[in-house]
Amino acid sequence: MRVLAIDTATEACSVALLCGAETISRSAPGGRSHAQQILGMVDAVLAEGQVSLGMLDGIAASIGPGAFTGVRISVAVAQGLAFGADLRVAAITTLEALAAQAPHGGAVMACLDARMGEVYWGCFIPDPGRGVRATSPAAVGPPHGVVLPVPGSYRGIGRGFTAYPVLAALPGLSLSPADSQALPNAREFALLGALRLELGEGLDPADLIPLYLRDKVASTEAERRRQPAP
Repeated sequence: MRVLAIDTATEACSVALLCGAETISRSAPGGRSHAQQILGMVDAVLAEGQVSLGMLDGIAASIGPGAFTGVRISVAVAQGLAFGADLRVAAITTLEALAAQAPHGGAVMACLDARMGEVYWGCFIPDPGRGVRATSPAAVGPPHGVVLPVPGSYRGIGRGFTAYPVLAALPGLSLSPADSQALPNAREFALLGALRLELGEGLDPADLIPLYLRDKVASTEAERRRQPAP
């Protein structure tokens, strides 16, 4: 399959082109606006792979959770490219893509810094057909409220662990310094997207919906502290 993947949901901006067994990717750290970089990166991977949009089998889009503006850019760019080339899109979450970076063979807890004293997190296990399968719904909340859904051994991955070291004390969690610095990358979005497209799970671009998790994405930390506990 030929699948283009786009992710601008976190501080890293990345694009990948999967062509069979080969993956061509570009990534850029935070700094310049993702909106200013993303289309140039798309053009670069397509040119290197000698592939046009019309030759693709679909587009894998990062739908979040992540930064509000970044998620909107990722979804909007994927929609625009897919509409223009009459392609289906595969919706992949940032937590799924993080979990796919961990070596297969066991349960994974993916965790990202959600700012405002909170983390995005979810738990996954390997799935031969889908790449990874969630064992808990994606969630957002304070680090002290994170509870692993089923007791056992988990590998932690994602920068949420660096932002909130208290999470490393979760029972059964193992964490390496490299894994605690990990961010989603379009390479994994492309691989997961190809699997989902092969399963017939591609969406019409109009049906691509961002996953924000927060009901009020623009609330301040002070506002959230004043909200009543659930």
